[in-house]
Amino acid sequence: MTEDRVVVEADQETAVRVGWPPRNRREVLVKVLWIGVWLVFMASPVDDLLSGHHTAAATAAGSVGLAAFIAVYLTLVFRNMGRPFSAPLVVSLIGVLAVLAPLLAYTLGSAWLGLFVYLSVACGATLPLRVAYWAIPAASAVMYLVGLHSDEKEARGLLVLTLLIGFAMSGVGQLVRTTIELRKARATVAQLAANEERLRLARDLHDLLGHSLSLITLKSELAGRMLPDHPDKAAQQVADIEQVSRQALVDVREAVTGYRRPRLAAEIAGAQVALTAAGVTAELPAEPDLTGVPEESEAALAWALREAITNVVRHSGARRCLVELARHQTLDGPVLQLTVEDNGTGGSGAAAGNGITGLTERLHKAGGTLEAGRGRQGFRLVARVPAGTHPAVGSGA
Repeated sequence: MTEDRVVVEADQETAVRVGWPPRNRREVLVKVLWIGVWLVFMASPVDDLLSGHHTAAATAAGSVGLAAFIAVYLTLVFRNMGRPFSAPLVVSLIGVLAVLAPLLAYTLGSAWLGLFVYLSVACGATLPLRVAYWAIPAASAVMYLVGLHSDEKEARGLLVLTLLIGFAMSGVGQLVRTTIELRKARATVAQLAANEERLRLARDLHDLLGHSLSLITLKSELAGRMLPDHPDKAAQQVADIEQVSRQALVDVREAVTGYRRPRLAAEIAGAQVALTAAGVTAELPAEPDLTGVPEESEAALAWALREAITNVVRHSGARRCLVELARHQTLDGPVLQLTVEDNGTGGSGAAAGNGITGLTERLHKAGGTLEAGRGRQGFRLVARVPAGTHPAVGSGA
């Protein structure tokens, strides 16, 4: 990914970016030269002015009109390539070109019919496609009608050229607009990816620190109660606190880097420690058989177990907790089901907290489901994830 980004940045440094405003003098010069090359059709009007076929007044008026036409054309096309003008301003500038082109060609002769080529180019490059499809033929038709007044053969020769160049510039204009839209879409995708990463990090930190800090709090309370009469046991609790703190630090670092994938066996062992420290009688499954279970499914169940045990310890006030892990065969294929049920009060409120919301999102990404609510005696959480293609084999508490 980094190498691709470097290559893209290198390409942008060495090439003029289509649909982007110029960033430096070099890009301004390149774009001016690129657009200036197409001023070749201005040779005929300039030659006509220098030929001396017109009066001094006509020559002066033609020079002013040609200069105005070129200035409006370059302003419209050059600026609209990078930072598009507003629609009313584009229409106004094209209107100026649409007035100057027939006026100069009609009064000064067929040498000025080439101005309609630039009018057609401006329509194709700056107008929306559905408008350009009408404007380009209209400009060509006006050019032909004006040419009938001076040189019908010249007008007939320019008719096809005006149409082709106009529609070709419509394609270029569409390419520029598409490039700008793709650039915006890429920025949007990058923003969404950043938001998703922030959500992942917040979810991981909530699950990691909520569990670890709850365990640290419990063991601190135990150490405080044991300290006067049982200093040895209190010292053991303090040692456990240190171990949990170190592990929490490791988990946070791994979560920040995005490499942490919790294991269900480790979470079952951690649940045993947490429930015992909280004085909750625990019934937990033995070493789980995860043959064929995708890593993403295992990680989702591990997070579910961690969040469920944290809720039991912190909120339920339960004295007993049952954890079951079983495989089931469903119409959608084999699933691995985790059930956590306690005999507590079920928490302080009916609304789903951040933990349950985060679990739902995790399980959904893994293709699983979550059910959480009041059970027969207390709170019950059931998480299901796909278990691969292996046949169902039940294993419980």
